[in-house]
Amino acid sequence: MTTTPKETRAFQTEVKQLLDLMIHSLYSNKEIFLRELISNSSDAADKLRFDATTDDGLFEGDSDLHVYIDVNKEERTITIRDNGIGMSRDEVIQHIGTIAHSGTKEFFGQLSGDQEQDAHLIGQFGVGFYSAFLVADKVTLTTRRAGLEHEHGVRWESAGDGEYDLETVTKESRGTEITLHLREEADEFLDGWRLKSIIHKYADHIPFPIRMLGTPLPAEEGEEEKPAEIETINQASALWTRPKSELSDEDYNNFFKHIAHDFENPLAKIHQKLEGKYEYTLLLYLPKRAPFDLWQAESKHGVKLYVRRVFIMEATEDLLPRYLRFVRGIMDTNDLPLNVSREILQQSPAMDAMKKGATKRVLGLLEEMAKKAGSFEEKDTDEADASDSEGDKVVDQNTDFADFWAQFGTCLKEGVIEDHGNRDRIAKLLRFASTTTDEQSVSLSDYCERMLEGQDTIYFITAESLAAAKHSPHLEVFRKKGIEVILLHDRIDEWLTSHLNEFDGKKLQSIAKGELDLSAIGENAEEEKKEQAEKAKAAEPAVKKITEALGDKVKEVRVTDRLTESPACLVSEEFDMSNNMERILKQAGQDVPDMKPILEINPDHALVTRIASIEEAEQIADYASILFDQAVLAEGALPEDPAGFVRKMNALLTQ
Repeated sequence: MTTTPKETRAFQTEVKQLLDLMIHSLYSNKEIFLRELISNSSDAADKLRFDATTDDGLFEGDSDLHVYIDVNKEERTITIRDNGIGMSRDEVIQHIGTIAHSGTKEFFGQLSGDQEQDAHLIGQFGVGFYSAFLVADKVTLTTRRAGLEHEHGVRWESAGDGEYDLETVTKESRGTEITLHLREEADEFLDGWRLKSIIHKYADHIPFPIRMLGTPLPAEEGEEEKPAEIETINQASALWTRPKSELSDEDYNNFFKHIAHDFENPLAKIHQKLEGKYEYTLLLYLPKRAPFDLWQAESKHGVKLYVRRVFIMEATEDLLPRYLRFVRGIMDTNDLPLNVSREILQQSPAMDAMKKGATKRVLGLLEEMAKKAGSFEEKDTDEADASDSEGDKVVDQNTDFADFWAQFGTCLKEGVIEDHGNRDRIAKLLRFASTTTDEQSVSLSDYCERMLEGQDTIYFITAESLAAAKHSPHLEVFRKKGIEVILLHDRIDEWLTSHLNEFDGKKLQSIAKGELDLSAIGENAEEEKKEQAEKAKAAEPAVKKITEALGDKVKEVRVTDRLTESPACLVSEEFDMSNNMERILKQAGQDVPDMKPILEINPDHALVTRIASIEEAEQIADYASILFDQAVLAEGALPEDPAGFVRKMNALLTQ
């Protein structure tokens, strides 16, 4: 084997951090190194098998894809060898020397120093190849990409101390070979039986043979000891093709950990074989926790597409809509060609049917979880595109829907915006806080059941935070009348409510936009209406003075019946952008049209009646300015001139 001089390179800073954290946080679960490295080998074999559908020469005369594990007790090494796609020099530098994930800094910012908690985070981040350093104080990787000449092999070696050596070598066979030089405390992994038990535990479902040298065969009397034979340790069959009756929860959970590179068991799963115009199999999981890169646009972890058990591609919106990007699993079909391209996928009726069918079943799983949690109305759905040949059974969702919502609820809100065909189904799954509870547990159906007599509108308010929503002056009249209001404080809620205009025939209305008419709700409605008209007339002098003082700061000043305690609040026109939305866009650096708010005043408040009695123009201007800035602060924003506001308030307080 010929080589070129070694080149020493430094690890990316984040790699050094991850190695240190991983070794100290995952010390009690070292055996996962074998799961991670075998999983990588399986992925490499999958990729080669797919690429070879259009270029058979990549097999280089060897189409027996497999993983081989060799133990050398004398040298104290374990070698994991595959004949998959392999890597080029540039790919080794890209995949081994750096962490390409965006959001890496945010990930490290979440670490607390609590080893148990950090272990969960590291599991969500994904450790892959670096898990080798859990048991090894030196790792040697030799690889050659299929299709490259023998002299384009690459050897990578590191002790995990911040640097790695890289050199070009001659490698006769394609694929990757990783040799682990074990730490003193890792001797248990030199035991062949221990390794086999780990393979059975974590990798029995790998669809490629995992081979090891067995124990020497016993010799007959007078004969020499027979050499050991090579054994296939795993079942080497695609798990999703096996009958459900043969699969245990442990089988399902280990397969999830393999495809999701997760450390925890899934929250719920679906395993169905669907038959109809198109035939396909789904094995889909809901993770227990959101991966750290859930909000990264370039994240590539999701559902994998197989055609006749051959891996085709992963994480594309052609398989599931983007709002279900948290789902992990596989879709396998016989109704697509092996050399399917992205363009063919986008135009394929079979792919369209599979995407719709998978989406319906994920939503169905969520509905069943919500039903167990209570307050969910079942709805018949059209499943004519396919039927489940083994019964339409959703497997193992013994979990609280609240756990799911806490992790992935914001993604479902995207579905209301993106998926018009399933908007009603998704709307029933939404959960919110309200004036009855701070918990994100109120469904729109719950709200409708609690509506007061005469109420035909679902009321909500959007704000920057739950605290800002809870303490908004807009809620005062609703509390007085006992009307529930939904409290929205996610940024996406502004877009959500612009697309979800009604639910179950009832209009959704922001309590901070447009005219407010609650006269039909509660008793003494006519008397309240008459009393309000009298107050508005009496407050005309104050309205006139405040309007003149504020000038073009506001679109209008008017008397309100929204307030019972606060002196004033800001309101937008019904079809204008809300004040909260305006702030969000400005914070994102977007150009926002100049939209002046409406200032509504409480005619009963002492500050308003005080303004009506003042005659000096400068004093009126100060009072009006304070009134306006207080309304701005109540919205969770800052006045245009904070120092000026403080100065005027101090002057008022010392009078």
